[in-house]
Amino acid sequence: MAEYLASIFGTEKDKVNCSFYFKIGACRHGDRCSRLHNKPTFSQPVFYNQFPPSVTLTAPLLTFFVGAVSDVEMQEHYDEFFEEVFTEMEEKYGEVEEMNVCDNLGDHLVGNVYVKFRREEDAEKAVMDLNNRWFNGQPIHSELSPVTDFREACCRQYEMGECTRGGFCNFMHLKPISRELRRELYGRRRKRHRSRSRSRERRSRSKDRRRDRERRRSRDRERSGRF
Repeated sequence: MAEYLASIFGTEKDKVNCSFYFKIGACRHGDRCSRLHNKPTFSQPVFYNQFPPSVTLTAPLLTFFVGAVSDVEMQEHYDEFFEEVFTEMEEKYGEVEEMNVCDNLGDHLVGNVYVKFRREEDAEKAVMDLNNRWFNGQPIHSELSPVTDFREACCRQYEMGECTRGGFCNFMHLKPISRELRRELYGRRRKRHRSRSRSRERRSRSKDRRRDRERRRSRDRERSGRF
């Protein structure tokens, strides 16, 4: 029985725990949901709510908020926001593995930002700090997210351009950043990893050289003792 309950935990067969909250870290029913929302006590991803909706809305609604803008201008505006948040997260809290912004319109997903840190302690530090912050005149709500795989949280139909529910889909519609910005932000991480790898290799080679010198000295002392 215990094995069966463990196998269905967080799935649609689970009648106790909310599968939507488990998959995407948000539920359209909120506190009124009939199933449990098990909030993690430690996690790499952090969920932020109530960033300015105008950043993540689709083109027609964005026009309503900020006036007529072209697709290029809208992408530039979004890229600036994404880079600002991504850079601040890394500089203040720690290395970011992945950051995603929802393009949904439903109340439980609009304006949601998910940041996956490399270390769990960095995520905990970010949550504590960000809950005392405001953005664009609105308080930021942040919490540790149960999301472990963003591929499972995303709408596959949306990725193929076939989602019929539009912005009110219950699964994540992630707004992409430009390829140039992606290369810049995530390229820095690869460079850091290569730098760390080279540094570890240098330290390893240095240790090997020290061991070789010690062995030679030991052999020399042994030979000196014989003659």
